[in-house]
Amino acid sequence: MADLREGFTTGSCAAAAALACCLWQRDGTCPSQVSLRVPAGKVYTPVIIPHADGSCGVIKDSGDDPDITNGMEVIAKIELLEGNGPIIFCAGEGVGTVTETGLKIPVGEPAINLVPRQMIEEAVRSVCGDRAIKVTVSVPGGKEVAKKTFNPRLGIVDGISILGTSGVVRPMSDEALRESLYVELKMRISQGWKNIVFTFGNQGEEAMKRLFPNSCIVQISNEVGFMLDSALELGAEHILLGGHPGKLSKVAAGVMQTHSKYGDARLEAIITHLARLKAPVELIESVYACKTTDAAMKLIHEAGYYEVWNLMAYAAQKYCSLRVRCEINIDIVYLDAQGNIIGKTME
Repeated sequence: MADLREGFTTGSCAAAAALACCLWQRDGTCPSQVSLRVPAGKVYTPVIIPHADGSCGVIKDSGDDPDITNGMEVIAKIELLEGNGPIIFCAGEGVGTVTETGLKIPVGEPAINLVPRQMIEEAVRSVCGDRAIKVTVSVPGGKEVAKKTFNPRLGIVDGISILGTSGVVRPMSDEALRESLYVELKMRISQGWKNIVFTFGNQGEEAMKRLFPNSCIVQISNEVGFMLDSALELGAEHILLGGHPGKLSKVAAGVMQTHSKYGDARLEAIITHLARLKAPVELIESVYACKTTDAAMKLIHEAGYYEVWNLMAYAAQKYCSLRVRCEINIDIVYLDAQGNIIGKTME
């Protein structure tokens, strides 16, 4: 992936725009550029677009990633409130609002995810200290673009989400991504690692590092089948695949490419295994009606059907083992949003 240019997330754009607004209010002139360090450690120095109402904009640059929001302007407006207090986030034009439970952002809040909120708060606090502040984030055209995203299915209305866990957009074209994943796996196995931990992304990796210290962990993005094929080709002996039910429930249905554009079978898989446990029809219907896996998990846990995740783990193990012709030992670990094990195949 060295030949592909990285970009920066909408969360980074919003934080930079908010920082510029604060500096403008403090200094009386709008800065032409700002610098901030994103969670991945890189320094972001975008050009700032001033607006007549005192808001500031940043053009989203996704690098070589085919991101649907590339080239859109992310605008932040800062309003200083009386005294010290919290930062209040508001959705402006083109930024969605959460209407369904089960997401990490409460119902009624703007769809600005947790890490972007932290980035914005750090940027604003660096200039304005403990002052109470209202931050409004807008993305003109976001309402139309959001129709092409997963947001409508998640109950996020009227706009896009402000996203990013690292602040950086890494190019994700399928061919380039697979090449990069393959190279890393080959390197690890050549270093003598025959037992490999697979996980989907950054949050899964952090959880698996904590649960299985001193393991060799490789992120696989959505490429479950490709990476299992590669592990077989390269001589891996044991694969431990761990992650959130949002991804792993697809694997339990035999789906080996877990990106939403290729298909979805999460709820179908979950209700199948709830039925195996003789769960009430009312619970099965309620789970099937959920917009998100997190919402389904909440219902399942309230009803006490925790064992479903062990059944799901064994189902995912079966499909992964078939993929590698039973020539690699496979184990599965289901994790909740806090990184705790809720289902597994091993003792």
